[in-house]
Amino acid sequence: MSSWFQKVRLGLSSPKLLARKASQFYNRGRSRDSYNPNGINFMQQDWDNLLLLDACRYDLFEKTNTISGKLSCVESRGAATPEFFRGNFDGGEFLETVYVTTNPMLYRHRNELDVTFHDVINLWMGETWDDEHETVLPEVVTDEAKRIAAEYPNKRLLVHYIQPHYPFIEADTTFDKGHIGEDAPDGLTTWMQITTGKVEIDKKELWNAYADNLRRALPHVEELVHHLKGKTVVTSDHGNMFGERSSPIPNREWGHPEGIWTDELVKVPWLEVPYNERREIIHGSSNTSGEDADDQVRRRLESLGYQ
Repeated sequence: MSSWFQKVRLGLSSPKLLARKASQFYNRGRSRDSYNPNGINFMQQDWDNLLLLDACRYDLFEKTNTISGKLSCVESRGAATPEFFRGNFDGGEFLETVYVTTNPMLYRHRNELDVTFHDVINLWMGETWDDEHETVLPEVVTDEAKRIAAEYPNKRLLVHYIQPHYPFIEADTTFDKGHIGEDAPDGLTTWMQITTGKVEIDKKELWNAYADNLRRALPHVEELVHHLKGKTVVTSDHGNMFGERSSPIPNREWGHPEGIWTDELVKVPWLEVPYNERREIIHGSSNTSGEDADDQVRRRLESLGYQ
């Protein structure tokens, strides 16, 4: 079944998902863009190191952050990672940047996105993937990023942590485990199951698991911040909704659906960390390879709750 047909079928399977589709159609039609046109272009901002926390809301980061720096709120071009990529990467040639990622979405959309990096390091492949937790642990990301920073001292470093995005590493929750992939009822992702009421979970319990996932990651992000040379910014690709109303149809939303550009989804932290001196950044050729990982990327995305 094609991805497009599956999305249409899912949209028609529930009044709430149909309401979501209507809001997405309206917002995209009104903006005439495939991403939030009011967001900033992250790749055009001034940084040597950009550390992305996947699905991290501004309000959660503001209350939880332990890293020193100047914190502001910026608007992302994406309510979800694929939108973030379209708004910031598509059409770009970033031969001065090495992208270190725990999220397989760039690989999944590689034929749709016209983007070139100096190198792309896929931590969701190989031994850096944690089979027990079905994710990449933040301490592993930090260790790998340190190694890569030493290997590429004259490149911008874009490091994409997967937390606070689920799976929730140390939580006792079960809703985010065993409800995704081929065994998911009606083909619904985890957040879709919550939205449609097929999975019921206390909002406070869910929020606490989400917040704990950020707390689990922050010490390792801070360790990398102190290690890296140059100007470092800590931010997020998008936020996450916990039952707030979408627009223009006031549907209660959970997760991070594309095309729903609410504050909870597009307002993200922008923490500029103090630095002593900048790194010299040098452009170069692309070292990326065309490694085939279609089956692996499908399984990794299922573990992270995607279709």
